[in-house]
Amino acid sequence: MFGKSGNGRGVVSMTEHDKQKRLAPLRLLESYWQGLAGETGEIPLRSHIDPRGIESALEYAFLAERIAPTLAKLRVAGSHLNDLMGMETGGMPLSALFAADARETLGDAVSRVFAEGAAVRMDLRGEAGLGKNDLIGHMLLLPLRSDMGDMTRLIGVLTTTGRIGRTPRRFSIDSVDIRPAIVMPSTGARFTTVDDRTEPRLTDLAEPAAPFAPKAPAGPGTRSRGHLRLVIDNDED
Repeated sequence: MFGKSGNGRGVVSMTEHDKQKRLAPLRLLESYWQGLAGETGEIPLRSHIDPRGIESALEYAFLAERIAPTLAKLRVAGSHLNDLMGMETGGMPLSALFAADARETLGDAVSRVFAEGAAVRMDLRGEAGLGKNDLIGHMLLLPLRSDMGDMTRLIGVLTTTGRIGRTPRRFSIDSVDIRPAIVMPSTGARFTTVDDRTEPRLTDLAEPAAPFAPKAPAGPGTRSRGHLRLVIDNDED
């Protein structure tokens, strides 16, 4: 903490500041999700997610798909999740990040995201052990719809405070807050805007583009392809 005098006046505790910094990716994702939902008054589509809208939170973010009523599989995950597990997490179940005794609670929360369109916030604690320092985590889960309209996708953020230490790091659940995801009325503009003139960046939620190879001009009647999307989902809805 910092202060201007020895009498306690002007002393600023960094604890609250650090907490707000830690939760910033969760607030950013929630605001972005609300902005998308406010355009239609419905749960956003998975295909509407643009990584540029949550750029500063990408390393903590992930997209997951429903594979059972209480299970979700990570389709794309930011680098922080890979760091926590010490391996690539894309294709793993979300439950792999949790201790065995926390998976039932997680499953109940995941089922409500998909069944009710609920928003879930969790306070997490890393498992203790040799080479595993104190680690505090915060997770946000928000529902998404597939292009078929079914609620089988979710987007989330996982942030932590503390040294990761020996991996993999799995979490227990200290608290769970489940509430309806509020869809804001449309205002004609997104809550979080994106400058379309900005050059797209290949970041954690984007798969690398294939090398560019010049092609001959299209012949008459040939349809041109649209722009490459930043987020590529290899499954078919």
